[in-house]
Amino acid sequence: MLAEPNLKVFQELVSNASRDELIWMNGFLAGLMQTGNGVQAPVETTPAITVKKITIAYGTETGNAKKLATQFATGAKKKGITVKLSGLDQYKLNDLAKEEYLFVVISTQGDGEPPATAKKFYDHIHSATAQLPNLKFGILGLGDTSYPLFCKAAEDVDGQLEKLGAQRIVPLLKCDTDYDADAQQWIEQLFQNLSSAPQTAGAVATPKKTGHKKTYTGTIAANINLNDRGSKKQTHHIEITSEEEVDYLPGDSLGLIPHNKKQVIETILSVLSTTADKEVFYKEQAYTLGDLLTKRINIIHLPERVVAKYAAVVGQEIPATRIDLADLLKIYPVKDFAQFEEVLAILEPITPRLYSIASSPAAHSGEVHLTVSLNTFDINEEKKYGLCSEFLSQLEEGALVDFYVHRNNQFRLPAEDKNVIMIGPGTGIAPFRSFIAERDANGASGQNWLFFGEQHFVSDFLYQTEFQDYVQTGVLNRINLAFSRDQKEKIYVQHRMKEQAAELWEWLNNGAYLYVCGAKAPMSLDVEQALTEIIQEYGNKTESEAKAYIEQLENEGRFLKDVY
Repeated sequence: MLAEPNLKVFQELVSNASRDELIWMNGFLAGLMQTGNGVQAPVETTPAITVKKITIAYGTETGNAKKLATQFATGAKKKGITVKLSGLDQYKLNDLAKEEYLFVVISTQGDGEPPATAKKFYDHIHSATAQLPNLKFGILGLGDTSYPLFCKAAEDVDGQLEKLGAQRIVPLLKCDTDYDADAQQWIEQLFQNLSSAPQTAGAVATPKKTGHKKTYTGTIAANINLNDRGSKKQTHHIEITSEEEVDYLPGDSLGLIPHNKKQVIETILSVLSTTADKEVFYKEQAYTLGDLLTKRINIIHLPERVVAKYAAVVGQEIPATRIDLADLLKIYPVKDFAQFEEVLAILEPITPRLYSIASSPAAHSGEVHLTVSLNTFDINEEKKYGLCSEFLSQLEEGALVDFYVHRNNQFRLPAEDKNVIMIGPGTGIAPFRSFIAERDANGASGQNWLFFGEQHFVSDFLYQTEFQDYVQTGVLNRINLAFSRDQKEKIYVQHRMKEQAAELWEWLNNGAYLYVCGAKAPMSLDVEQALTEIIQEYGNKTESEAKAYIEQLENEGRFLKDVY
């Protein structure tokens, strides 16, 4: 321990030091400890990098991997390294055999799949037979630990490159949603391994151990169907209160794990001739069977990979299909409860569902609001409902629900004096209800322009009264509506954009921020195509120049998407 006067000097020195200065101090002190002598020349913590050229590729869905890869490339250039930065959708597959250093930042989607932009590269390396003995690589994965196949795409790419004979020079890192600090540490380690110091050839992938997200318990305060009589849709406005203040920002989402339906659980218990209170083990933890089946594991629409594992357990031929556990147990029964416990081991946890938060911390203190559309679909001509949307839509006032906040730092409001354009048809309106309420509560001076679309004005105008009030009070400066089924020709938000093209271009050209939320296909693709055409016409640009302009907006953080 330092004496009080020295401690004060030390604390003042450290608190005012830059990151580079702290690194220098660390090396300097390490040198003193190693020599045991007095003041010596400081030890360089990062030897000079001898590698002159690397390739950084990214596979992204929401833009996080691209942003991180770009930061990585910037840091490498500052160290004198020539960098080729490319999205995996643009990466020339023939170049792979020629690469000497390749580093990939890739996210994971859905059931452990690579993002659509990385699918071509992913499939190529998994079908390749030619070895890559000259390639040195490192993989950084982005994912969400709430999902059972956390960073699976990154694991697959890492493992496959190793199988092809490539040399891993930095261990695989699997990052959770709060990835910044861990990713930067990985990048710094990579730079050290690119230096003249010995490299970590053949390092075994060491997935990052992450903590659990903070879970809140809330109470359903309201559950209202926003659609009027005659609507073909069912959209619920759900208000959740919590005794503990929920820490979130506009643009964030709520993560929830739905419960399986009681009648489905009862069917499974009946087929097994057992009771809900029977104790079982799942992933080395004890549960009652009723609790496990209700809250923990996925038992409906089992993916083909799980059905194949079930077939192996029961020793029967089962066609590749998606099917509920109850139906599997009826058609291909287990021989006894011990075999069912083997089945439990191959079942996957219920995947959390994310819903954009529709409330504002400044305007709705103590509450979190959601806008949830009841998802319906047909399987074998039978009407089915989405597990989580049905679960939420049936929650009554007073019911308890567990949830966590999913940060979305790529979908944030700009400074209060900036203008914003929001395009959110259907439940894509949720974050923009949050945005507008937040700007109203904080007295933001920037203007707000909303494009909203649904099927019918009379029955499907979500939050109609609220938005009318915002228009009357001047919070919402412009609103353009597209109700697709109210006339013979279908009209969508992209059509309204083109009708307002001149002013939309003027807003953008004067620094406005543009946001899109809702279905990725076809809505967001159609919106981006309309935007391209508007920029071409009113910005007097070619198509390629218009697309470059949009990319520039994305790089500046002025074109942000939250699509699904």
